[in-house]
Parts: sequence; C-alpha cells; structure tokens
Amino acid sequence: MNPTEFVLKLKEKGIILNETQIKQFHDYYLLLKKWNDIMNLTTIIEEEKVYEKHFYDSLTVAFEYDFSNKKMLDIGTGAGFPSIPLKIVFPRLKLTAMDSVAKKMKFIEDVVKNLGLKDVTIVPDRAESYIVKHREEFDVVTARAVARLNILMELAAPYLKVGGHFIALKGAGGQEEYHEAREASELLHLNLYAHQEIELPEEKSSRHNYFYVKTEKTNPRYPRAYNKIKQSPLKKS
Repeated sequence: MNPTEFVLKLKEKGIILNETQIKQFHDYYLLLKKWNDIMNLTTIIEEEKVYEKHFYDSLTVAFEYDFSNKKMLDIGTGAGFPSIPLKIVFPRLKLTAMDSVAKKMKFIEDVVKNLGLKDVTIVPDRAESYIVKHREEFDVVTARAVARLNILMELAAPYLKVGGHFIALKGAGGQEEYHEAREASELLHLNLYAHQEIELPEEKSSRHNYFYVKTEKTNPRYPRAYNKIKQSPLKKS
C-alpha cells in the first residue's frame, strides 16, 4: 500500500486526510526509517508495508470509534502505534503515550516535535507504576502488540473512567485471546460491545480489534505487580 493508496483506502472508510496530515504521515515514515537505523523500533520498514501494516492497521479502530476530543492513553506505544496515526487523524485528541523503554520515548518526542503535534504527554514508565496518580482519568485506553488480552485488561481498566473504552488491537490470534480473557473482563467490569474482524487490503492478513466499555469502578487492588499479572492472569475464584 503506497501513500496514495493509503489516502484512498481511508477515504473509502470516511477518513479524509488533508495535505498537512498526508505530509505528517510521510515525515513520520522518514523519522521511523532514520531512527530504526539507530535502534530496533520495528522489523517492518519498507514504505508500502509501513503504510499498510502500521499506519492503516492502527487506524482501523477509527472505523468503529470516534477519537475526537477524547483523553486517551496508549499503553506500550513502542514506535507510536496506534497512538501517533490516531493523533495525526484526530489532532484534538488529548494523547498520553506510554512505554517503559525510555529510548523509544525519545523517538516519540522527536516525532511529536517534528510533526508539530500538540497536547501529547510522553511517559517513560510502566503501566502498573503510572497508575498511582492517574486512576480513572482517561476516556479511552488502547494497546497494540503489547501482551495477551487478559493481561492488558488488568493494566488498562484502572485508568478508565466509568463509561470509558478499552480498545485492544490484535492479530490473527485475537479470537483465542478473547475467549481466554472473558473471566478477566467480568472481574474488571469490561463489557465487550464491538468486535472488528478486518483483513488488510493488500497483504490480506487478518486483524481482530476488541472494544470494551467500563461499567463500574475498578477494585483498587488492581493492577497487581506485572510479574503477578503475568504469572496468574485474572480468573474467577
């Protein structure tokens, strides 16, 4: 998917990019390529693959959810997916991009500066640490390629306001993770209201995006320490 095809495919879905946004995606790609020579941000670096497997893939959630004016946290943002593509498309999105790898956050700082993005908070921290002062603060929490769904839920739910949305971007194994996480979603008061099954236009690989709404406050015991979450994902006793 070249940049022109990217713009046209988004237009088909009702997302119309202006010239500034088109240039921001181009500049983002150039920065990704430049920084990837210094550190390992992504194994996918060819332009057409980046536009499809990173940029377009990140934006599929916007076919279902309107991010305009929302306060959003992206956990494990890495090279900025889905956070930066969403911020480009929704410039009034109030974004907090978090990753525990500080050098990746330096890359995000450079992207934000060079693309002229406003209202972006960059957090080099772990989700289970940053929560201390930011419990139930966000309208929406996203995560892509970070951890299994039952683990992500425990990290994400405490950040959400009641009525807020958790959006998990998953690959071909998403359905297995969804079934595995059903008990955790009940314990954390996360109700699934939408499931996107999408095939990337050119590569034809499948994606599963899951949309949850938080219906009650999160028990203050969550999140637990990450090692405990990973070793014993939430289940009903």
